[in-house]
Amino acid sequence: MCGIAGLFATGGAERPSRATVAAMIDTLEHRGPDGSSTFVSGPAALAHARLSIIDLEGGWQPIHNEDESVTVVFNGEIFNHIELRRELQQRGHQFRTASDTEVIVHLYEDHGDDFVQHLNGQFAIALWDTQRQRLVLARDRTGIRPLYVARHGDHVLFASEVKALFAPGLLPRRLDPLALAQLFTWWAPLPPHTVFDGVQALPPGQLMGIEADGTTRQQRYWDWDFGDIRPDSKRRGEDFAEELRELLIDAVRLQLRADVPVGAYLSGGLDSSIITSIISRHTDTPLRSFSLTFDDAEFDESDYQQQLVRFLGAEHSAIHCKRGDIAAAFPRTIWHTESPVVRTAPTPLMMLAGHVRAAGYKVVLTGEGADEVFGGYDLFKEAKIRRFLAREPQSTLRPRILERLYPYLKNSPVQGRAFSQHFFSVGLEQLDEPWFAHLPRMRTTQRIWQFLHPELQDRLAGWDARAALRAMLPAGIDGWHPMGRDQYVEAHTLMSGYLLSSQGDRMAMSHSVEGRFPYLDHRVIEFANRLPPKYKLRGLVEKYLLKRAMRGELPHAITARSKQPYRAPDCASFFDNGRPVDYVAELLSERRLNETGLFDAAAVAKLLAKCHTPYGLRPPTRGGDTSGPAKPDPRCPLGTSNDDHAAAPALPRQCRPHAGQDCARLR
Repeated sequence: MCGIAGLFATGGAERPSRATVAAMIDTLEHRGPDGSSTFVSGPAALAHARLSIIDLEGGWQPIHNEDESVTVVFNGEIFNHIELRRELQQRGHQFRTASDTEVIVHLYEDHGDDFVQHLNGQFAIALWDTQRQRLVLARDRTGIRPLYVARHGDHVLFASEVKALFAPGLLPRRLDPLALAQLFTWWAPLPPHTVFDGVQALPPGQLMGIEADGTTRQQRYWDWDFGDIRPDSKRRGEDFAEELRELLIDAVRLQLRADVPVGAYLSGGLDSSIITSIISRHTDTPLRSFSLTFDDAEFDESDYQQQLVRFLGAEHSAIHCKRGDIAAAFPRTIWHTESPVVRTAPTPLMMLAGHVRAAGYKVVLTGEGADEVFGGYDLFKEAKIRRFLAREPQSTLRPRILERLYPYLKNSPVQGRAFSQHFFSVGLEQLDEPWFAHLPRMRTTQRIWQFLHPELQDRLAGWDARAALRAMLPAGIDGWHPMGRDQYVEAHTLMSGYLLSSQGDRMAMSHSVEGRFPYLDHRVIEFANRLPPKYKLRGLVEKYLLKRAMRGELPHAITARSKQPYRAPDCASFFDNGRPVDYVAELLSERRLNETGLFDAAAVAKLLAKCHTPYGLRPPTRGGDTSGPAKPDPRCPLGTSNDDHAAAPALPRQCRPHAGQDCARLR
């Protein structure tokens, strides 16, 4: 794990100096505190800031092939480097180091741009081909590691973070209003946009080749594909479960490869619990786990964390995060994200990374990605229920299924029956559109637009969020199963743009910690993408096959609990006894808002007044009683109660054990 940066002077432009590229890499010292280096060859300059993890003595970059005609700087890890090295040596290649980086230059010699197809890893790569005077940039399949590109005249600049692109003083610093519109819809700009005008992110799974004359060829070498679902009749569920179990064990085994100690994040949920269990039970790596705890019971999962720690006998420590801690650290969070965020959740993870680093660890495995791969989010349940509602939109009984959502929320939006029915009925006429599942989130997030300055709102009035998304979708997506469409959009918006970036790479690397993601091993994703959807979301039981594959490996309390997404206190973090903390009051003052011209000072003032309400007072619900849902019957795949089924004979059939009904229509 490292940081990379560089320049390429095309078309006879002035060649870059070593001092210029050194200034770029100096901004990324937090990504590579163990040392930095630069390389200049004619029109190309490459730089690298190193976090030493593999081949601590010999793995310094840049690294060359045998005749030094191919040079690479690289951020990330190639997990299958041992197997690749063996194959390359058998074909006659000579290695100078034991580093995973060196396999890249030899693969390029043999396969050209197809070298990326052979890599199992998480990476951002810059490769200089001296003979062809050609620069190659590549990013891993799911976008775990960032890579940004900008042009200034005939100069191409690239870097792991945007701040390095600005270091030479060539690029103007301007916000892109269109990217803000995208972020305030999808939680992140749609690739290749960033919030900085003129700066683009190389999208996940893509490779860019830049020739000496400035010609650029960009290609997608991998993508999520749900067009080849396996026939359900040919294999039993147990066969799928065993194949998944073996894949996950191998993915964890590969991602534990390092010449430094490797730890793991433990949230208390299913995903991280599986990773820690595999480490403990199926590898020789000592299990060292790290967790977050909170004051607020709604966010705190420490009871589940401790259950698993005792079950596995792990060496464990946790850092406690208070609301005031979030407020104090939030400005630094934004410096690292280089993007607005719509939640405070990244900040506690930045604090956790600091705790990991203080414990002497540079690498942690996490459970990120399981929800996108195996259908774990509430979004997928919502979409399934909304499709169920759309089949009989006039039914007064079907909306009761909404009560099964959000059991972890203190103020759940489904407690008010009339309100929730109205909210989730929006967009039912767009049932076959690829963004159908995301309409509630889009609608909610776009409420931020009401706080934008009127002039900015006017500039964005003609922008169509759905058309912008449609432009980045694959041609065959309309023919996929609805859940495949839902997963694709989620993976290419929230996951890659926010979770793996603002909440993932940036927070870990703020303290020079490398996060690794076994669920995003491309073999695991490709396996899951071919599964019949019922093995992901069975009724409203999320991640069904994942739970089945790992049963017996975890305490029942962990596998039986409903998905609780990681969250942190938001508004309450920035107020102390009903008053905003000093820097918040300053930034949201009328004077500062008018200076920036991005937000409407009057609208923000009204929002600020609302936030003065002491945290913890439950707001009134709208429409319907708030006595809470009935106790679920565990025999029902929907988790609905006996009373629900008795009162709703139109709901799914064959739940014979308790009310003559079953939820098969939802499967």
